[in-house]
Amino acid sequence: MPTALVTGASRGIGRAIARRLAATHDIVAVARSGDELQALADEIAREGGRCRAIPLDVTDAGAVHAALDGLEVDVLVNNAGIGVLKPFLELTPDEWRRMVDVNFNALFHVTRAVLPGMVAREAGHVVIIGSIAGRSAFVGGTCYAATKHAVMGFAESLMLEVRDAGVKVSVVSPGSVATDFSPPRARDVAWQLLPEDVAESVAHLVATPPGVLVHRLEVRALSPKRPRG
Repeated sequence: MPTALVTGASRGIGRAIARRLAATHDIVAVARSGDELQALADEIAREGGRCRAIPLDVTDAGAVHAALDGLEVDVLVNNAGIGVLKPFLELTPDEWRRMVDVNFNALFHVTRAVLPGMVAREAGHVVIIGSIAGRSAFVGGTCYAATKHAVMGFAESLMLEVRDAGVKVSVVSPGSVATDFSPPRARDVAWQLLPEDVAESVAHLVATPPGVLVHRLEVRALSPKRPRG
């Protein structure tokens, strides 16, 4: 069975992606929380799948190198991300640095660890969870939106570099998703996407025929005026 590595797999979108791909892949689940990863691995095992949990801070280049270099994976889902959404003058240097490290620099560390094997085998799929903020702007998004714009540039450039080696690069850009990613708002959010909706989109990309590449996929809830049916 092919192997899929999912970062930020302990909760939210990453957890949903790991559970969805476990039907067709052995899972390597990466996140900082060892307890939550083990709970995910146990859940996947109860459903008949296989999941290896690797507690890891993806912003730590040395730790990523030690844990992932040379690991043979068929699918890499770069999902780990954080968002501190506030006006620029309220952002602290630590908040700025952390978002850039998790949302962008970690893409280099993790992808650099497993991509050489994909290129050598002339097969593989790198999937990156972006955001519609990667092509738009909003108040409070000076850093977050900037990281997601950077993700788009990274992904398209990488796609052009490795496509002739048989390696696919795709970006899934969700709209608002009902997770604990950002603080709850007073307004109704019953219309938002579920993590499972994003996971289904990733599964669709991974299942495309070998000669077909869907490079960008934007996923939105139908309407903020219509609750999910």
